[in-house]
Amino acid sequence: MELRELIRDLYGVDRPQGCDDREIAAVKEIFGDIPAAVENFYRTAGRSQQITRHDDMWFFPEHFQRWRHLAQSDHFPLLCENQGVCRAEIRREDLSLPDPPVYTRMEDGGPWLLSAPTASEFLEAALTYEAVWQLKYSVEEYHRLTGEELAVVQARLNRRPCVLKNWMDLEITFYSSCPDNLVVVMDADDHYEVLYGGVTEESYAALLDVMEGLGEPV
Repeated sequence: MELRELIRDLYGVDRPQGCDDREIAAVKEIFGDIPAAVENFYRTAGRSQQITRHDDMWFFPEHFQRWRHLAQSDHFPLLCENQGVCRAEIRREDLSLPDPPVYTRMEDGGPWLLSAPTASEFLEAALTYEAVWQLKYSVEEYHRLTGEELAVVQARLNRRPCVLKNWMDLEITFYSSCPDNLVVVMDADDHYEVLYGGVTEESYAALLDVMEGLGEPV
């Protein structure tokens, strides 16, 4: 999905604010190169508060200017969980690739695990996931689903064509009944947990037709 379309549908932002040439050039001066997908993300939404002001932190050009130590890293940071428990990065040696893979790590010294085979796929999946935290109309708590209940979701909703792997040790998939609502399904191996919501009251009500009564609050 094109980034502007995703941001419009799930963040309710018709005109996102992006970074300028000077800011992009400053990042390239530090790292030598950045993937086209990441540059497009910066130029599209790098200064939109609806994207940048969430619990989990995206890294944007301003951060590389503020935290000079990042220039010494052997990875290029993209996203950090709000307590620093998990982060997603591109290996510095891969930055010259047209669309490099993205890896996540749960802790310093822990193994790097593949989250997405390309930066483009990671950005779509991660932006979709992050959207659920700021939907105006949403369920207030996680709900735990059985396999049978998940089958209902899969049968009655449309699966979005992106997957976020190895984020907080989870595989995360996404479902919708219309472009501006979202169900996030987190596979924790022995159970499933979901969050869901909509940009408008109408789109949230459309989800409730499917989700109401499914699962137990966690």
